Amino acid sequence: MPTHDISRSVAGLDREALATDLGDRGWHVVPGLLPAARCAALRADYAADTLYRSTISMQRYGFGRGEYRYYRYPLPDPVAALRAAFYPPLARLANDWAATLGRTSLYPADHATFLAQCALAGQSRPTPLILRYGAGDYNCLHQDLYGELHFPFQIAILLSRPGADFDGGEFVLTEQRPRMQSRPHVVPLKQGDAVIFAVNEAPRQGSRGPYRVKLRHGVSEIRRGERFTLGVIFHDAG
Repeated sequence: MPTHDISRSVAGLDREALATDLGDRGWHVVPGLLPAARCAALRADYAADTLYRSTISMQRYGFGRGEYRYYRYPLPDPVAALRAAFYPPLARLANDWAATLGRTSLYPADHATFLAQCALAGQSRPTPLILRYGAGDYNCLHQDLYGELHFPFQIAILLSRPGADFDGGEFVLTEQRPRMQSRPHVVPLKQGDAVIFAVNEAPRQGSRGPYRVKLRHGVSEIRRGERFTLGVIFHDAG
């Protein structure tokens, strides 16, 4: 997928729906962000060892079951383009959230400047990744923070076809609300769909003003087949 097509997709985002969805439930779906051919190419590249800096077995670390690989710098063009194109509109929303939560620090307007801030904080390892799940695999509820400096949104893009390549494996997100039980979300995705979601916490409006909810995300058990996902995380790791 040419980088100009990614920029065109971002330019066509419904910014009002994006802000409303993230504000009300912590996630927003962008349908058909990547075409099937690009999804297939990214899946095929999972075997290209030179693209990745590390491979993680989820079971070894108690993260669930399955495997994922972190890209190394320089990132493949489509992955770098997704990071650069989606960051500016999400940074504006991130600054709105920061103001609502009473924070004074702001996210810069462009992604390169934000990455420079990450480097100054000792976070310089790239975090975009590809996840691979087989039958019986799953991803425990978690947060992708990686360091003191983190961006409040990230993106997951489904690279496989539900019902054809795999069954099960739903994207799951939970909100932990103050003095209330957690609220679960199961996000419906098709191949090429992207879900933009809150990484750590989100503001909600209550009768006494804004309050914070904590969010975690994961993947339910794959019942059959193989599921691949591209994860686009905007901050680097320490």
